[in-house]
Amino acid sequence: MPDVIRLFMFAVAIAFAGPASAQEGAARRASHCIALANAAPGLTYLHQASFHTPVAEDSVRIRYIDHSAFLIQTEGGLSAVTDFTGFTGSAPFLPDVVTMNHAHSSHWTPVPDPAIPHVLQGWGSNGVPASHHLDLGEMLVRNVPTDIRSGIGVEENGNSIFIFEVAGLCIGHLGHLHHEPDAAQYAALGRLDVVMAAVDGGRTVDLPTMMRILNRLKASIVIPMHWFEEFTLNAFLTGMSEAYVIDRDVGHELTVSLRSLPDQRKIVVLRPKFLSPP
Repeated sequence: MPDVIRLFMFAVAIAFAGPASAQEGAARRASHCIALANAAPGLTYLHQASFHTPVAEDSVRIRYIDHSAFLIQTEGGLSAVTDFTGFTGSAPFLPDVVTMNHAHSSHWTPVPDPAIPHVLQGWGSNGVPASHHLDLGEMLVRNVPTDIRSGIGVEENGNSIFIFEVAGLCIGHLGHLHHEPDAAQYAALGRLDVVMAAVDGGRTVDLPTMMRILNRLKASIVIPMHWFEEFTLNAFLTGMSEAYVIDRDVGHELTVSLRSLPDQRKIVVLRPKFLSPP
């Protein structure tokens, strides 16, 4: 009789295991901002043809739109645009989330479309830093405030580094960063798998400071942004070439997953392209 009971209990456990697993698969894969660069040696990230096509399973697609604006898309159809200026191209498109920083007009708009469900401002107000922890199920968006230069002074908490946790990845957009993060800010960021970094060399942080920041963050993939001339981009790439593999001119987007993170840290040079109809 005890054997029969044990068999019965085992059968019940199997019966309930299927639905539970399916529910877990539909939820966001937890990310603790821990890079897994050595987890899958020999694999490379995938490139997709258009932002209209579905995102691969357990993956995230990152499209460079312009300047410091990126489109981040998930397998389930969620979309976020960083440093949103109100214009993403000629294609009719309404993202689920937009983030903005107001250091310059090329990083925000005062009149975002009211139909956008979530508009996240990266600057504080009335002395209170911006604080975002937007959980959309498949994607979590949070921020780490930093200061910006303003005139001859400093605007405290005028910028935010936004972090997008999705598909088990931790993706960071450094925004219009004007100083190296302090110890508390580094701790809040955690370890990023993918990071978009401004490499203009002056309007944000200078190149040596940005290189130091990226070497400390140790992201598996770095995507340069906010560069105005090829020589500043090339100076950045040259300065980072000993620690990173450089992948130039691979197009305007990439699709990445935990399984496809490179086994050696890599800088991926994307070329900006506005969204256009299929």
